[in-house]
Amino acid sequence: MTLIQMAFLALVFVLVFGSAYLVMARFTADPVQGRLQQVTERPAAGRRRERISPNLLARLAAWLAPIAKLSGAENEEWEKSALRTRFMNAGLRHSSMGVLYFAAKTTLAIVLPLSLYAVLVLMNSRQSGNNLMFYLLLAAGAGYYLPNYLLRWAINRRQLEIFESFPDALDLMTVCVEAGLAMDAALLRVADEIGIKSPILADELNLVTLELRAGLAKERALRNLALRTGVEDVDALVAMLIQAERFGTSIADSLRVQSDQLRTRRRQRAEEAAAKISLKLLFPLIFFIFPSLLVVLMGPAFISIYRVLLPTMAGNG
Repeated sequence: MTLIQMAFLALVFVLVFGSAYLVMARFTADPVQGRLQQVTERPAAGRRRERISPNLLARLAAWLAPIAKLSGAENEEWEKSALRTRFMNAGLRHSSMGVLYFAAKTTLAIVLPLSLYAVLVLMNSRQSGNNLMFYLLLAAGAGYYLPNYLLRWAINRRQLEIFESFPDALDLMTVCVEAGLAMDAALLRVADEIGIKSPILADELNLVTLELRAGLAKERALRNLALRTGVEDVDALVAMLIQAERFGTSIADSLRVQSDQLRTRRRQRAEEAAAKISLKLLFPLIFFIFPSLLVVLMGPAFISIYRVLLPTMAGNG
């Protein structure tokens, strides 16, 4: 290799490395800067972030009400229904969510089979008769039950974030109570501070403070918190706070014990997830990694054996 070729390769290396570094520096966010920006630009306490305008949801619900009735949507006793509780657990508190939910079920149950049929026609598929009807019914069933799975996923995701952030909120509440704040003021302070880490938990605590300011009983406001979140740890904390309020026991000591228990449960949950990794890796290891290793390691040996045995088999034949 001549000197000119080496210089050319070095120049190509420098250009490629420099371009990759510039792209990474331009599009990779600085975690420290992002954290500082999150702290300085955090929303004020009690200010809820609405992604969709409530007026727009109300208009959509009014338009889609006839479609929602096809899936059995009823407005009677909506506030006491189990579906309303599930919507609250997912963070969907608008009164029009029930109509939109059932309208989505009806729309997907109709649109997915029609889309599948159009795709089959464009692909000149030979499916007909019972097979075509089976696929169409399968698509309709998938469209009808898809909102159920999406709602369950939203609930699990929200409850997991509350579960992960709740011990930190209890520590902050313990510090506030030991500093002399009442429970109402401590909840407001914790909601302001925990919003940096978990806006969902801060939103729930802000709702508790708003209900207390509106004149709702403290016990009722705390039970509403447990109902909206649907997390067992929050329910246990609410029961503990109500009991401490009734019997006049130390709230700070109770909060400290509850925080230790929650941290233990969070650690045990992480250990359980880590213990499941080996079992979850078993099936990819057997069906994907082992066959590839078998081909790489034993493939040349099989080819050599085949080449050795081929003349013998041809001679005997």
